[in-house]
Amino acid sequence: DQICWLEAALAAARFLKDRYAEARHLGNLGLAYTDLGEPKRAVELHQAYLALSRELKDRWAESYAHGYLGLAYEALGRSRTAIKSYEQQLAIAREIGDRRGEGNALGNLGEAYESLGDIERAIQLYEQSLEIDREIKDPQGEVTDLSNLGFAYHSLGQSSRAFDLFAKAIDLAREMGYRRGEAEVSWNYGIACEKLGDLEHAI
Repeated sequence: DQICWLEAALAAARFLKDRYAEARHLGNLGLAYTDLGEPKRAVELHQAYLALSRELKDRWAESYAHGYLGLAYEALGRSRTAIKSYEQQLAIAREIGDRRGEGNALGNLGEAYESLGDIERAIQLYEQSLEIDREIKDPQGEVTDLSNLGFAYHSLGQSSRAFDLFAKAIDLAREMGYRRGEAEVSWNYGIACEKLGDLEHAI
């Protein structure tokens, strides 16, 4: 349903020759196709979004186009290619002073490195993302960072540290009424408990 609306919006933007709206709708369509489990189509749309952003000299949009491409490449299992996209997103975000974009790029880089088994590098990136999210007062981002750190420390066998981070993330999510975040962290916490054989706690 979302794709139907976005395709109509894209067609309208092209009819009106509103290039900025066209770029925005290309990016949103790409995200929708990633969510739908069609990352190849998402890559095509994000590449078009990136090209148009460059044509418009919109550095903010270009930064996010790189980030969206990274998400699609990761969905394809191409983590190393995703890292290149995230690094370009990070460089532009720093250039234009987009702290939120910088934090997003660092978090995404952390997930990509974690998928490659470089847990220590992932932790460094998650901690940088957490620092930025706290600085810009983005509690939802902070919940995600804490959860990611928890899973990373669990992968290193540091369960006590991991469980402390999960608990902090859940407390913060509940405090702000962030139900989706609370559910996602609880899920990660449960998986960690299950891997340790603590099935009762996992349930």
